Amino acid sequence: MLKKEERKIDFTLAGLIIFLVLWGLFSMGTISFPLSLENYGNPWYYFIHQLIMVLIGGAGFFLFLKIPLEKIKKMAPYLFLASLILAILVFLPKIGVKSGGAQRWLSFWGISFQPAEFLKISFLLYLSAWLSEKIKNQKKQGDLVIFATFLTMLLILFLILIFQRDMTTLIIISLIGLIVYFSASTPLWQSFFIAGAGVSILFFFIKFIPYRLARILVFLNPKTEPFGIGYHLNQSLIAIGSGKFWGIDNGFGFGLSRQKFDILPHPMTDSIFAIIGEELGFVGAIFLIALFLFLGWRGLKIARNSPDNFCKLAALGLTSWIVIQSFLNIGGIIGIVPMGGVPLPFFSYGGSHLIAELAAMGILLNISKNQQEELTI
Repeated sequence: MLKKEERKIDFTLAGLIIFLVLWGLFSMGTISFPLSLENYGNPWYYFIHQLIMVLIGGAGFFLFLKIPLEKIKKMAPYLFLASLILAILVFLPKIGVKSGGAQRWLSFWGISFQPAEFLKISFLLYLSAWLSEKIKNQKKQGDLVIFATFLTMLLILFLILIFQRDMTTLIIISLIGLIVYFSASTPLWQSFFIAGAGVSILFFFIKFIPYRLARILVFLNPKTEPFGIGYHLNQSLIAIGSGKFWGIDNGFGFGLSRQKFDILPHPMTDSIFAIIGEELGFVGAIFLIALFLFLGWRGLKIARNSPDNFCKLAALGLTSWIVIQSFLNIGGIIGIVPMGGVPLPFFSYGGSHLIAELAAMGILLNISKNQQEELTI
């Protein structure tokens, strides 16, 4: 076993993250070409923008890789508070940006970003830090106080995100928060209560809000209005089906998607997996899914081997976030879960989610240096 000061990061996971980011960047270059040319007269506009976001995210990745974990733990409450404030500021005029009926973005000096993406990582870190202290102190008599405090956190996040009309982010944050809370040895009935209440609230908001109900109807019957509310799902399935086994043009399909030419909605963001399936076929799609599953396995192994509760809970939460978000994006595109407009980690166009994801992976690799035993493939 290596001495603590001699420990190295999990190079297998680091290599996987770099590969996914480069694959995503390359895919963005080929997919965005026609839209860049159409909107800006420059075929490389979106690619260059995404490259800049990768570089910024890479800086965050290395920053959180180097910061001592104890400092990250102490910073967690302030990061969470700052994220909450930014998420509330989106409702202010002039700096809050509304798009597609949703109020989710902030704009300063022409730079727009989505604070909810940073809520995911800051909430996970704060929750892990807070619960790890409760576990260490073993205040069993305070179980109900801990439960009430956690419910209050979820309520605050619920109010912010529901007014932003960002139900999918709310679901992701609630799921990963519940996973961390359950893993902190809290009473089982509390997790069941939260899960049951969450499903009931979700049912209410789906039933009485038309556009969310429409997504469920399309999920239950993909043939519903194929040129209306079912258009997105149907075109996604057509794109994936067109790739067959090896991909379009017998496996030499990188950049040769037909659906990206104003046919498939949101090819650079929500639907990027469908384009990958069209260009690389069943083999390419399954390979990508396998990589996300492998990332999940490495992350869970890091969590299991972490010697302190903060690292265990943080590693578990960060890993669950990436895997769950990948599942929701891919599942929505292939029709096994309702579509929710969630980005595919490391692939979808956009800076906020990519910067947050790379920062999260920096922390996960940082935790991998602090293991009880060496990680092996």
